[in-house]
Amino acid sequence: MEGPLPGYGRHVRDDGLFGPGSVTWRVMGEPILLVGGLRALLVQGLHPRAMRGVLQNSALMNPEEAWSRFVRTTEFVRVRTYGTRAEVERAGRRVRKIHATLTAYDPDTGERYRLDEPGALRWVHVGEVDSYLSVARRAGVGLSDEEADRFVAEWRDAAEVVGLNRDSVPGTVAELRDYIDAERPGLRFVPEAAHPLRLSLNAPLPLLLTPLKPALPAVTLLAFATLPRWARRLYGLPATPVGDLWATATLRTLHTGLHLVPEQVRYSPAARRARRLSAA
Repeated sequence: MEGPLPGYGRHVRDDGLFGPGSVTWRVMGEPILLVGGLRALLVQGLHPRAMRGVLQNSALMNPEEAWSRFVRTTEFVRVRTYGTRAEVERAGRRVRKIHATLTAYDPDTGERYRLDEPGALRWVHVGEVDSYLSVARRAGVGLSDEEADRFVAEWRDAAEVVGLNRDSVPGTVAELRDYIDAERPGLRFVPEAAHPLRLSLNAPLPLLLTPLKPALPAVTLLAFATLPRWARRLYGLPATPVGDLWATATLRTLHTGLHLVPEQVRYSPAARRARRLSAA
């Protein structure tokens, strides 16, 4: 008589895309990465077709819907980072379906294009990876050059979630830099978009979070300061070495201060679970 199948009756843990041995789990739980998320949105905003896709198809400019959109985006990042493979696939399928059914108009070319065109999706992916990595390293999150390359390579799995071919996105920090440099000539801030710094002054928040509203412009300004100088110039902002030094010093100070806060407050439940599994 045949014996039971290997693993039968045992719980098989599903750690999703990354898992406890990943650089991603170690980095993404850091609260300072909130600045990285804002920086990623600013990088996205410099790709004309990516930005127009957002402007023409979302509630970004509707004050009553802006917070709920932010919550949905944050939840997608959480699920993609810490969710099980089934949860990630459900979230990815929903995003891919939305992108495949929506279009936007490009006044520069007179074309109507789908939101899932690879060029725009790839820029959004790269902007996200570059922003998380840049903010983490400048804030003092310990990452060797090898670990930084691993972080970029791990996010190729995340690229597949939104419909990109994993081999079409950078797999190392050097490839990330080369891709950004190659895209720079086509980047600009489209005139029909409201400036994000101005939007942050009147950002709507739920009643419970209104005490945090005065801090939003400062956090947004910090996110701007972490951009490379050429990107700040495209937004019409000063781009000096002083801004770079201020951004790095502020990130390090905030990161150090956040580590004085108890872990159960500092980390989200998903990030705490990831840290426990990583340490096991």
